[in-house]
Amino acid sequence: MAKILVVEDNPANMKLAVMLLEKAGHTLVIAVNAEAGLALARAEQPQLILMDIQLPGMDGLEATRVLKRDESTSAIPVIALTALAMKGDEERILAAGCNGYIAKPIAYKEFLGTVASQLARS
Repeated sequence: MAKILVVEDNPANMKLAVMLLEKAGHTLVIAVNAEAGLALARAEQPQLILMDIQLPGMDGLEATRVLKRDESTSAIPVIALTALAMKGDEERILAAGCNGYIAKPIAYKEFLGTVASQLARS
């Protein structure tokens, strides 16, 4: 299975994502803020990054832009995890460089389906 970096500051959301992904057989690397996520993305070179958008300090959109500008991480797909569900949010998230979008609260079948689909494309 794949190595996946989860960048999420909410403990409950992190616990759910980790549980679902580990049950699916993935290896996880976790970060609770964008800065740690950027460092881990460079060091660990995961096959996929799940990025919360509303993070303290640097938000997930800016972190994604940084990843996509960095030659060492630009090819790693990023899926946004967010409670932002207003009109235009998905377009803004994709325009920042995210390869996909998962709305919170997480629906586990959709979550795992989106992850599997993105990994199959990579």
